[in-house]
Amino acid sequence: MTVVNVKLEDFEDLVASNDIVLVDFWASWCGPCRMFAPIFERAAEAHPEAVFAKVDTEAEVDLARAFNIMSIPTLMVFREQVIVYAQPGALPAASLEDLLTQVNALDMAEVHSKMGEQAARA
Repeated sequence: MTVVNVKLEDFEDLVASNDIVLVDFWASWCGPCRMFAPIFERAAEAHPEAVFAKVDTEAEVDLARAFNIMSIPTLMVFREQVIVYAQPGALPAASLEDLLTQVNALDMAEVHSKMGEQAARA
């Protein structure tokens, strides 16, 4: 699968209509972002079960602000519309592969159950 560029108006639908979505928040002037880009692209090719999306924080300021992006690159992973990972910094290829393995192995029934419990306490 190829990497898709996502805009604010498309973001919600992208996350809602796909089981696993990895989002790379980046900017063209960011050295670590440029270093991470080919790693992200290779992972997209190797993992057709997931959607790999990029958000240009310069062009999509409102989207970056909505997720409180303070440092780039920031990688965010959604599974069944739940943020299961959000961390700034470029990952090496092996770490990204490990993250994808962990995301695929998540028991989402348990995750949703815990979220429901937390919401009930709030």
